[in-house]
Amino acid sequence: MRKNTKVIKVGNKLIGGNNPITIQSMTNTITKDINATIRQINRLEKAGCDIIRMAISDNEDAQAIKTIKQNINIPIIADIQYDYRLALESIKYGVDGLRINPGNIGSLNKVKQIVDACRENQISIRIGVNSGSIKKEYLDKYNGVNENSMVESALEQIRLLEELDFKDIKISLKASNVPLSIKSYTRMSELRNYPLHLGITEAGPGMKGTIKSSVGIGALLAMGIGDTIRVSLTDDPIEEIKVGREILKSLGLLKGGLELISCPTCGRTKIDLINIVKEAEKKLEGIDKNLKVAIMGCPVNGPGEAKEADIGIAGGNGEGIIFIKGKIVKKVKEEKLLEELVKEIRKIQ
Repeated sequence: MRKNTKVIKVGNKLIGGNNPITIQSMTNTITKDINATIRQINRLEKAGCDIIRMAISDNEDAQAIKTIKQNINIPIIADIQYDYRLALESIKYGVDGLRINPGNIGSLNKVKQIVDACRENQISIRIGVNSGSIKKEYLDKYNGVNENSMVESALEQIRLLEELDFKDIKISLKASNVPLSIKSYTRMSELRNYPLHLGITEAGPGMKGTIKSSVGIGALLAMGIGDTIRVSLTDDPIEEIKVGREILKSLGLLKGGLELISCPTCGRTKIDLINIVKEAEKKLEGIDKNLKVAIMGCPVNGPGEAKEADIGIAGGNGEGIIFIKGKIVKKVKEEKLLEELVKEIRKIQ
């Protein structure tokens, strides 16, 4: 059962409580390159990104927020390091949320100026720690990097904002080590009721990063922990959104869009199943229907093993069958299988 956390706002998105788990990414364009940034955000939005974060490194980046907001439909979070003035500038130009580390902003007065501006403009703040940014005080106290030093470092940041009577907060505790991330988020969920931003930092490229993120984020979500996620991959940010959506779909936390299931190959497979599945991913990507589609290699077991699918195909020797809800509806030559499957999917209302 999902933990009922405090609800906060990021633009028009509600995070926490029983609200849908949102998927985030971060642009890798130079923010002040407005056209490139808008193009990338629009691509991410089309792929299913709910919230976008951007690095704000100078005043020009902050000023770009106004024009970027006018050309996209999802909320913007400004990622601020060290300079409190960039946070204030970002708020001035219409940002929807901040990612800051209060401990590296400077004096309490600087943090208070940010908090006051956020309160006045109904802007939430994400705070937290990475395993590489734990204060030495807590490393010494808890004998190195572990869930205790991670959580205590984050609690220090939380208390700083709470003392300023600011509680529109979400928290992240990211590590590249999956068990450490799971332990840290689990511990924090026991201590505070703020929404949690899940992620495995520096997860890596492609398959390795996907696996680490899926295991870490998925395990926490399966325990009912987590309110918004970001899959951190060394790749096109579009891939982060695709992986994030699949994580949520696999746990039944995201509905809508085609879900493709397929069997592993074996000695009974008589069609080119691997390439058919790869081609199917491309052909089905643009179809926005809430259907489970199965691509199976064996006509004997296929329809039965995939009977929970709405529609599917199963291969034979040079030909295959199309089935709907486990019942065979037609036989098709192998080279026409995918084409006919797409036609049948498009017929379904």
